[in-house]
Amino acid sequence: MIANAEKSQLIVIDVQEKLSASMPQEVLNKMIKRIELLITASHGLDIPYICTEQYPNGLGKTLPQMQSFLSQAKYVEKTSFDCTADPIFSRYLVRTRPQIFLLGMETHICILQTALSLIAKGKEVFIIEDAIVSRNILNKQNALSRLRQAGCIVTNAESVIFEWIKSSDHDLFKTLAPLIKDID
Repeated sequence: MIANAEKSQLIVIDVQEKLSASMPQEVLNKMIKRIELLITASHGLDIPYICTEQYPNGLGKTLPQMQSFLSQAKYVEKTSFDCTADPIFSRYLVRTRPQIFLLGMETHICILQTALSLIAKGKEVFIIEDAIVSRNILNKQNALSRLRQAGCIVTNAESVIFEWIKSSDHDLFKTLAPLIKDID
């Protein structure tokens, strides 16, 4: 299945201050760059996105360095690990956009549970492997295996962007190309 910008929406899950402090920092920094790249592309392609925060009173708000590029996000504060269990989250999902792209943390908890629920609801779920993280790499690998078995498409930020724009003739190509070179 190929990513289609007109059918897509992004979910940035729980990239929060206290939670981020326990992640491998090099991996976290690369994930943030990829999330910024995907959000930049989504702005140019009119792809809606939601940003969730798991119990922000305890885990803090979304990382300050992400606030500038998440300025148009619809935020959902939640306590359920499965984002779809929150009624506000479910209201923010665009029903005419069946392709859901999950980014953020932690892969083996909130991303896994949300993805499995979205699959059960008939959505096409894409996991952006280089834009997700867990504290422990083995937990991430286990979750990715389960997600593949459940029918999720596991992909990467660069593939998704090139699928969305389809051609180097797209107006966004010249804007995104230097950003793509900068994510490694």
